[in-house]
Amino acid sequence: MSINATLLGQAISFALFVWFCMKFVWPPLMNAIEERQKKIADGLADAGRAAKDLELAQAKANEQLKEAKATANEIIEQANKRKAQIVEEAKMEADTERAKIIAQGQAEIENERNRVKDDLRKQVAALAITGAEKILQRSIDPEAHSDIVNKLVAEI
Repeated sequence: MSINATLLGQAISFALFVWFCMKFVWPPLMNAIEERQKKIADGLADAGRAAKDLELAQAKANEQLKEAKATANEIIEQANKRKAQIVEEAKMEADTERAKIIAQGQAEIENERNRVKDDLRKQVAALAITGAEKILQRSIDPEAHSDIVNKLVAEI
């Protein structure tokens, strides 16, 4: 019986050891493992949420980028339209100014032409009077008359 008693003592010791471990060692280990599992699960859930948040943020950033590009394109299009409008207005103003300058030039030319015609008429009249005076001063000689007329024609 000594082997049995030894085995029984060892079995009791082992049972006490198992009972002690289950009563005092096992619960803190299980709590630590459960806490660790919970932290890992929470970390994975947070990582999943962060990945979804990142995906949503990227989608939102892409949408905002698209909107910004569309707005920029709209602004550029409006600027190009305004540029074309300004160029067209400048062309119209230049055409109006050109027509005004041409009309003024033509009026000045016409005035100068009329002034020259008046001066010429006055000179022709003066020459005619001078010629008539010379003719009257001389005797009425056809040869002299012809000579005076030729001189008048040459002066005109």
